[in-house]
Amino acid sequence: MAYDRYVAISHPLHYPILMSRRVCLQIAGSSWAFGITDGLIQMVVVMPFPYCGSGEVDHFFCEVPALLKLACADTSLFDTLLFACCVFMLLLPFSIVVASYARILGAVLRMHSARARKKALATCSSHLAAVSLFYGAAMFIYLRPKRYRAPSHDKVVSVFYTVLTPMLNPLIYSLRNREVMGAVRKGLGRCRVGSQR
Repeated sequence: MAYDRYVAISHPLHYPILMSRRVCLQIAGSSWAFGITDGLIQMVVVMPFPYCGSGEVDHFFCEVPALLKLACADTSLFDTLLFACCVFMLLLPFSIVVASYARILGAVLRMHSARARKKALATCSSHLAAVSLFYGAAMFIYLRPKRYRAPSHDKVVSVFYTVLTPMLNPLIYSLRNREVMGAVRKGLGRCRVGSQR
């Protein structure tokens, strides 16, 4: 989406060529391929570990860091591999998104019309908010040093990026709609009046 927005704002006349069906399929396909490859690598490496103890994963779902706590073997090599995968799967895409939006911001600031600037920023802000919520929470989980991890924090933050962020996406993207924005303001106004009573 960041590339799509960049092309739409920075090169609107070339949009049909730069964002062709083939390019869309390549972007989506590479995202799926990297995600599947990352998951397979983690699964292949984690499955042979010997597990001991109660066998209960102290988490809402079977996430790799929570599963590693049950392993009865040295997992330091895998922790390093997991960190490298997370850097590749989290920081690289997030950096590309941020770079795209930096270029978009540069193009928006060069626009002469204030209305066009406002429309472009409104279009991009919803996607940037959703991306920041997802990647911020995922980076907090996977890129923290092991000694700073606590199961209670991991549970809350993982629910945030697996449940809350996808649940908020429709709201985030619909806030550009005037009727939805009016309803949100009206609801917030009722909450303020109700709390003052």
